[in-house]
Amino acid sequence: METLHGREELLASLGRELGPGEWLEIGQDRIDGFADVTGDHQWIHVDPERAASGPFGATVAHGFLTLSLVPLLLDGLRRVEGTRMGLNYGLERVRFPSAVRSGTRVRARSTLVDATDVGDGGLQLVTRVTIEVEGSAKPACVADLVTRAYF
Repeated sequence: METLHGREELLASLGRELGPGEWLEIGQDRIDGFADVTGDHQWIHVDPERAASGPFGATVAHGFLTLSLVPLLLDGLRRVEGTRMGLNYGLERVRFPSAVRSGTRVRARSTLVDATDVGDGGLQLVTRVTIEVEGSAKPACVADLVTRAYF
C-alpha cells in the first residue's frame, strides 16, 4: 500500500503505476448474484451447461460486474491522507478486451494519468485502471476512472 501525505505528494505520483493488487476469484455465485441484482440473466453468465459449449467454454462474468469491482480491486493500492472528501465523478473510456471465465482470478493495476485543479481545494483525478485476468495476455477491463479529491 502506498500512502501519500497530501495534495503535493498525490500530484507527484502522476504517471507512476501501482500494483498489481491482490487476486480475487470470480466464482459463479458472484456472477449469479450480479445477474439477480441487475436482471441480466443471459445464458453466457448463468447457465454453466449451455455456456460449456458456447464461445468461452464456461460462464463468464458480466463486463459491468468486472467494472463494479474496481473499488474493491484498487483497495490497498493507495491511500491519500489529508483529504476531507472524495467523490466518484464518473468514467471515461471503458473497454472489456477479454472475458472473465467463472472460477478465474482478477487483479488490478492503476496509474494516475491526469490531475486538474477544480477549486475549493479539489483535484479532479483520472486514474487508468487495468483489470488483469490470471493466465490471459489481454486484460478483462481498462477504464479511466474520474474522481475528485478535496483537501
